Amino acid sequence: MTSTVVARIDRDLVVVSGPDATSFLQSLVSQDLDPVAVGEAVHALLLEPRGKLVADLRAARVADDEWWCVGEPGVGEVLATGLSRFKIRVKVDIDDRSGQVAAAAVRGTDAPDVPADVRAIPVAWGSELGAELIGSPEAIGAAAGALVEQGASEVDADAYEALRIEAGVPRQFYDIDETTIAQEAYLDRDAVSFTKGCFVGQELVCRIDTRGHVNRLLRRLRADVPVERGSAVEVDGKAVGTVTSSAGAVALAMLRREVEPGGSVLVRKGASEGGVTARVEAIGD
Repeated sequence: MTSTVVARIDRDLVVVSGPDATSFLQSLVSQDLDPVAVGEAVHALLLEPRGKLVADLRAARVADDEWWCVGEPGVGEVLATGLSRFKIRVKVDIDDRSGQVAAAAVRGTDAPDVPADVRAIPVAWGSELGAELIGSPEAIGAAAGALVEQGASEVDADAYEALRIEAGVPRQFYDIDETTIAQEAYLDRDAVSFTKGCFVGQELVCRIDTRGHVNRLLRRLRADVPVERGSAVEVDGKAVGTVTSSAGAVALAMLRREVEPGGSVLVRKGASEGGVTARVEAIGD
């Protein structure tokens, strides 16, 4: 994608603040927060103790003792609940403000020109720059309009979803969920620090990194006709996974690891229906 685009999106926001906010989050999430300066943001995960996903988030440091944790719709509740379980003898406030904010996504730049009442959080998709804007509904509406006036192209939610799928970016509650291990969706590439020290779920993630492997991987599928989310994926009559997101003829699917890029699979919506042949592509390379 060469031009800048803007799209209205939905995002949840959990604000973690107080004198112990940084040390509290640092002890829990997968990313190293200590080097993050005020005004910067990183990709991070909250995992459950056995290493499975609780929340996929962007952690933005907005003040020395305040972090904005931004995620997909529905993440706010599970994140706030997950963090609160560890709130023992620490000076921290955990405030789920998900119903109070609006958001817009910008692809093509990580530093859009926005007013002071809108926070821009860098969100790269691999080497592609981008940002998510968080603020009041009125402020986000004004910011999106201003970006269009500055030359950005506004796209609808379906078009933005197609860009996400083409980029191979997993979405919580679609491509990843409470059964997901970080390496299955390549979340370890930019959301996990293997040098920071302890965090919740570290043992499994580090064990896989050093001497193990996962049994399934997120892949992109490309067909000649549209495929639907939830469709079964087969190879030689054997079920190997499920389509997790789709945008026309391009989709993401969680597949058995032996289904390698470059091969073909059959995508079948129902057991009694014929299938669609799709090519398997790697993501995140």
